[in-house]
Amino acid sequence: MGKATVIPFGPQHPVLPEPLHLDLVVEDEKVIEAVPQIGFIHRGLEKLVETRDYNQFIYVAERICGICAFGHSMGYAETVEKLMGVEIPERAEYLRVIWHELSRIHSHVLWMGLAADAFGYESLFMHCWRLRERVLDIFEKTTGGRVIFSVVKVGGVVRDIDDAMFAEIKRVLEGIKDDYKQLCGAFLNDSSVKNRTVGVGYISPEDAFGLSMVGPFARASNVNNDVRCLGNGGYGKLSDFQPVLDTQGDCYARVKVRALEVLQSIDIIEEMIAKIPAGDIAVDVKGSPAAGAEAANLVEQPRGECYYYARGNGSKYLERMRMRTPTSQNLAGMATALAGCDLADVNMIVLTIDPCISCTER
Repeated sequence: MGKATVIPFGPQHPVLPEPLHLDLVVEDEKVIEAVPQIGFIHRGLEKLVETRDYNQFIYVAERICGICAFGHSMGYAETVEKLMGVEIPERAEYLRVIWHELSRIHSHVLWMGLAADAFGYESLFMHCWRLRERVLDIFEKTTGGRVIFSVVKVGGVVRDIDDAMFAEIKRVLEGIKDDYKQLCGAFLNDSSVKNRTVGVGYISPEDAFGLSMVGPFARASNVNNDVRCLGNGGYGKLSDFQPVLDTQGDCYARVKVRALEVLQSIDIIEEMIAKIPAGDIAVDVKGSPAAGAEAANLVEQPRGECYYYARGNGSKYLERMRMRTPTSQNLAGMATALAGCDLADVNMIVLTIDPCISCTER
């Protein structure tokens, strides 16, 4: 047995797209322990509730993370609406679900492209991001933005989608679905991909539950903690939502869960378009959160459960706004998955967890 050494991994790295810093304790080519170091890109966003009123802060919330921008703005708005007892129009709930599921498709397809790049499949990377561009085109046509949208407000949404645009969205998604199924064949059936992922980074269902893991990382270990099952907001209008689960608990299972969730999100959007009622898209919100009033909310972001907490003080400025993001929940699971792996597998294990350090450190 060789002598243990500590290898600093990140925050700048040629393969990982995130500024993640790990101290890897290594003996020969085996990782004995992985110690995450956080705080490299802390921006102090939660502190800004003291200088931005509850309407202005929504633009800060959606800049916590670019890929999860819509989910953060929706999660924040729903929290403040609970805090102030605001009930938004039903059409606004449907529109939020449609945009949020488009964000999930965007996030997962973007991640699959990065995974393909890590496998060494440049052409597969390009095909994934080609599909991603079609989703961004939908965002641009319906919100005016491709990454930051600014369509959610406390009380509803600021833009509507007409029937002609809904028909265009369905047409584009059908085209994406056909092309995407071919890409899934490469991810799920290719022997080279399986050699890099099957049996690598295993997490048992007991460990996944005990470490409070969330999102596809947990669902790949057969832990059902999908917040959409609670039926919050427009998700309560879905006829039969069943989360995507797998029992293998390895890197391959995490690839499979995300791959199948894209198809599930397309089905959710099509159901929402078929059911969306006519009516207003927002209500006027006046006044300020009561002093001492508290509210909490959960949103299933593409990477997993995100928790929001708000407390009012009687003014238009919140006394406290707190987010607990999926990656912060998954750090313990990531360290567990890395312990005992080969040094060459570190990149793949971290990628299949899909960490977002911008969300985690805020």
